[in-house]
Amino acid sequence: MSTTEPANSGPPTGHGRLGVWDTVAIIIGIVIGSSIFTTAWVIFSAVSTPWEALGLWLAGGVLSLVGALCYAELANTYPKAGGDYVYLTRAFGRPVGFLFGWAQLVVILSGSTGAMAFIFGDYAAVLFDAPEATKTAFAVEMALGAVIAISALNFLGVVLSKSLQDVLVILKLAGLALVIVVGLVWGKSPGDAFAAPANLPVAAGGFGLAMILILYAYGGWNDAAFIASDLKNPRTITKALVMATVGITVVYLLVNLAYILSLGWVEARGFNPTIATKVLGNVGIEGISEYAPKIVSVLIMVSALGAMNGLIFTGSRVYAALGSEHRVFSVLGQWNKSLGAPVYAIGVQALITLFMILQVGTEKGRELTDQALNAVGIPSIPWNDYFGGFSTLFAGTAPVFWIFFLLTGIAFFVLRRKDANIERPFKLSMPWYPLLPLIFCGMCIFGLYSALTYAKWISMIGFVPLALGVPLYLLSATQGQDAAAHPSQES
Repeated sequence: MSTTEPANSGPPTGHGRLGVWDTVAIIIGIVIGSSIFTTAWVIFSAVSTPWEALGLWLAGGVLSLVGALCYAELANTYPKAGGDYVYLTRAFGRPVGFLFGWAQLVVILSGSTGAMAFIFGDYAAVLFDAPEATKTAFAVEMALGAVIAISALNFLGVVLSKSLQDVLVILKLAGLALVIVVGLVWGKSPGDAFAAPANLPVAAGGFGLAMILILYAYGGWNDAAFIASDLKNPRTITKALVMATVGITVVYLLVNLAYILSLGWVEARGFNPTIATKVLGNVGIEGISEYAPKIVSVLIMVSALGAMNGLIFTGSRVYAALGSEHRVFSVLGQWNKSLGAPVYAIGVQALITLFMILQVGTEKGRELTDQALNAVGIPSIPWNDYFGGFSTLFAGTAPVFWIFFLLTGIAFFVLRRKDANIERPFKLSMPWYPLLPLIFCGMCIFGLYSALTYAKWISMIGFVPLALGVPLYLLSATQGQDAAAHPSQES
C-alpha cells in the first residue's frame, strides 16, 4: 500500500446510524462484564492496603485513557469499518491485517464472547437453582442459548442491536448504582473500614497479578474503533472514547470503595468470589438482603449479555472488512442494505463461538481437542488448572490479544511516518506524542508477558488457530485478490 494512497481507502464504510451515546453504551457494555463482581477480592488480596488497591484501579483507568487517546487519533484518521484491521494493513501490509482479522474471528472476539456466555450460564444456574449434578450441563446450554439469541438480534440490524445495548447498559449501571449506594450509605466508617493490621499476607503474584486482572477488567474500549464508520459523525469517536473510559473508571472506583466500606478491608480481601452478594446481604433491608444472591446473579447476567452484544456487534465489522479485501472470506463482506448489518459475518462468528463453548465446556470437546493436538505431537491441555469455561477461554486467548494490541501501538508510530502528510482531525501533539503511544506499548508488553506467564501451555487454544491463518492467507493471495478489485457487496 503506497504512501500516496488516500487514508480513507480500504474497507467500506458502515451505515452511519450510531450517535455518541450509542457508542459509549457499546464501550461500557463490553468493558463492564463480570470482572468487577468476581475478581475484586483477588486484586485486594494481592496488595497490602486499600489505598494501593484503589490506586491500581485508578492507574488502570489512566492507562485505558492513554490507549483511548491513541486510538482516537487512528480512528479519526482512518474512519473505516474494521479499526485495527485497517491500521495494521496500512502499516505492515495485507498479511498482518489478514492475520489480525482471522485472529479476531477464531480466537480473540469469539473467545471473549464465549467467555461472557459462560459467565451468563454459570449465574443462570445459580438463579434457577440448577441441581448440582446437572449444573455444568445447564450452564453450557444457557451459554449456547445466549450466543444464539444475541446473534439473532444483531442479525436483525443495527437499530435493534444498538437499542438492545442501550437497555442492557442502563440496567447494568442501575444495578451497579445499587451496590454503590448500599456500600457507601450502609457501610462502615472510613476509619474502621480502612483499618488493617500490619504485615498482611499478600497473594502470590502480588502487583503483577493485580495489574493484569485490572487491565482485563478495563479491556474492550478499543473495540469502538471497529465501528468508527457506523457513527453518524466519525469524528465524535474521540468524545465517546474519553467519556466511556472516564465514566468506567469512576464506576470501578466507586464499586471498589463500596466493597471496602461495606465489608472492611480485611474481610474484603478474603475469599469472596461473590463479593457483591455479601455487600447487598449486609444491608439488612428486607427484599434486598434476602434476595441478594438472586439480585447479583441477574446483574451479572445482564452485564454478560451487554458485553456479548457489544462484542458481536463490533466484531462483525472486523470480519466484514476482512471479507471485503480477501476472496477466501468474501462472504463475510456482504452487508444487508436494509438492516445495516453484515449478516454472514454475524452468523459465522456465532458458529465459531458456539464451537469454542462446546470445545472447552464439555468433556467430549476437551477430549477431541486433546486428540487433535496429540495427533501433531502437541501434549494435552491441562484443563483442570484453569477452573472451567470462562477462565480457560480467557487464559487461552489473552496472549494473542496482547500481541495484536502491541502491534497496533507500533503501527501508530509507523503511520505517523508513512502518512505524515494526511489530515488528522484529532492529533496527539508534543509532549503527548510520543509519550502516550510509548506508555501504551509498554502496557501491552507487560500484558503480553503476564498473559504468557499465566497461560503457559493452554495458550495453544489461541496460537494453533492463529497459525492456521498463514496457509489461509497464502490461499487467498494465490487467487490474485486485491482491495480495489473486490468491493463489499450488499444484499
